[in-house]
Amino acid sequence: MALSRMIKLGELCPTKTLFNQRLLLQPAKHVRRFKRVRQDEKNVFESIAPPFANVNLSTHRVNATTLLKPLGFTVGFSALCFGGAVIWQYENMRAHAISMLHRPMDFMQKRIDNKFGSLRKEMNTWWNKLSPGEKVFAPICFINVLIFFAWRIPRLQPTMLKYFCSNPSSSSICWPMLLSTFSHYSLFHLLANMYVLHSFSTGAVASLGKEQFLGLYLSAGVISSFTSYVYKAVTKQPGLSLGASGAIMAILGYVCTQYPDTKLGIILLPFLTFSAGSAIKAIIALDTAGVLLGWKIFDHAAHLGGAACGVAWAYWGHEHMWLKRDPILQYWHEIRGAIK
Repeated sequence: MALSRMIKLGELCPTKTLFNQRLLLQPAKHVRRFKRVRQDEKNVFESIAPPFANVNLSTHRVNATTLLKPLGFTVGFSALCFGGAVIWQYENMRAHAISMLHRPMDFMQKRIDNKFGSLRKEMNTWWNKLSPGEKVFAPICFINVLIFFAWRIPRLQPTMLKYFCSNPSSSSICWPMLLSTFSHYSLFHLLANMYVLHSFSTGAVASLGKEQFLGLYLSAGVISSFTSYVYKAVTKQPGLSLGASGAIMAILGYVCTQYPDTKLGIILLPFLTFSAGSAIKAIIALDTAGVLLGWKIFDHAAHLGGAACGVAWAYWGHEHMWLKRDPILQYWHEIRGAIK
């Protein structure tokens, strides 16, 4: 009804009638101008719209055999994260012990540092004021912001679509499982994820240490991407996924499981509080419903994979893996001795 009335009003409009008469008198000139205007509008729309709408995804590549290579990458990368975290902690403890033995040299070092100007001094002052959790959060946030701006460069968008979006039907299937966890196209998506990560990183780093935290974060990001691949292969519905939500869900799952009585709230509803244990149960229930009902709002399968990774680490991983890392420490210690 409303559309019909608009058409009638347009037909009765003198301006439009006059425009139609001029269009009949000079068709070639106005048609060319009209095409040029439509082309300009199309270029403006393409510059604003996200690049995902024009991506064609093939379904013939998504099957059980497609998952073999991502499975190997997930297992290998997770083992590398665990081993790397163990070695990193060893090196940090060793460096700290050496610095304690060379305390008398601190005075000379300060004299050398003063030669580099006030900018470095201000940066060091700012960095030293950060908590251990914020010192881990800051580089992660910086990388996410850089990749967010990389999406705004038109020449980089084909590369961004190939390597910074996880997609089981893509020709590049493994590295995007990691790189997509640092990738955000929407500003709101970026801000929301970084806010949640900042809120929980302090408590998680205080409990795990920065080395174990980063190992859990990176491996959970890849595991969540693999979970998304499995879901897309089972449902025969390939799609692009990006964002740090899966890795952040692991940190959220760990903190809420380790400290279930902690009171949480919502930034826009400060009067509403609930326990961390109830929050993670509600989130898992919501994502489970999203998987079963086929919701397309979020990548619910990736969320579940990340949350399961964090909960499993709280219940099992820390005690049965991290606390039994002595063989790796001994092996690395022997390698360092042999190199010297």
